[in-house]
Amino acid sequence: MFCETLRMIYLGCFLTLCGITHVMASYPIWWSLAVGHQYSSMGTQPILCGSIPGLVPKQLRFCRNYVEIMPSVAEGVKIGIQECQHQFRGRRWNCTTINDNLAIFGPVLDKATRESAFVHAIASAGVAFAVTRACAEGSATICGCDTRHKGPPGEGWKWGGCSEDVEFGSMVSREFADARENRPDARSAMNRHNNEAGRMSLSDNMFLKCKCHGLSGSCEVKTCWWSQPDFRVIGDYMKDKYDSASEMVVEKHKESRGWVETLRPKYNYFKPPTERDLVYYEGSPNFCDPNPETGSFGTRDRICNLTSHGIDGCDLLCCGRGHNTRTEKRKEKCHCIFHWCCYVSCQECVRVYDVHTCK
Repeated sequence: MFCETLRMIYLGCFLTLCGITHVMASYPIWWSLAVGHQYSSMGTQPILCGSIPGLVPKQLRFCRNYVEIMPSVAEGVKIGIQECQHQFRGRRWNCTTINDNLAIFGPVLDKATRESAFVHAIASAGVAFAVTRACAEGSATICGCDTRHKGPPGEGWKWGGCSEDVEFGSMVSREFADARENRPDARSAMNRHNNEAGRMSLSDNMFLKCKCHGLSGSCEVKTCWWSQPDFRVIGDYMKDKYDSASEMVVEKHKESRGWVETLRPKYNYFKPPTERDLVYYEGSPNFCDPNPETGSFGTRDRICNLTSHGIDGCDLLCCGRGHNTRTEKRKEKCHCIFHWCCYVSCQECVRVYDVHTCK
């Protein structure tokens, strides 16, 4: 753990010494709004849009016009990052962020890789999700429940509650997150595509949520409304899209505004990607060894699963270097007994576990 911290500090110092100009051009550094002191102070202090790093003029105007939903925008990026770290917790690249740095992922997202595709998609989905949820909860005055997609009720239930307005949340995400992706280059085209794929995952996974009414919970009448799923469902869905992402090639052609870069599938014998699929056009590093240029922290000292044959197993995660094993004592509740009525009493046991870490 100490070695991992040292590597993070080293990589952060490398970025600071080299400057962040190149990083700023590669991905939105306004994501830093979701980590550190700026995020923790959002709920207690007025938001100064001009102090948010990396905003382009369109984003700055949006922030000033809709400042009350900016905490939800930051919350959306935060839950997107947290979901990324959950989905990649057992992989060589585990979505690590760098503290006290505007480029919160370091140089990893400089390249147009699968990892970049996933992070853009999950962050955009997170913004749409958080804004939609805040509107339904009444946290903002400029939005509310969705009344447009009700239609006729089904047998045994009627419309009620507050249907979540995912169209409004997606619009906010589109207007804000895509505002800087207006360059005629391949990277902007890729980011726009993946951002939209992330947002579409929300509408694709909306479901009817119902509540029973009646004496003693008899469910004589049910009221139902459209609800977003738990964000873990979105994370699982987008992780599948990451695994099946389509590799593209860059093509240049001239238009009235000048040279424009577009993307086309690299392999004609595969099914072309839809608007719901993730796309990329550069290969990923192996992430086995620390490399400040690629942003890789390596996998040394990472915990691995000795019994797994997957990427989280010691063979693959440790890149063939082998692993160390140590024992670890943990205090846990045990021999729990339910007492009528109504509490549970437990004893405290000490159990010994083997912990395997990469060499």
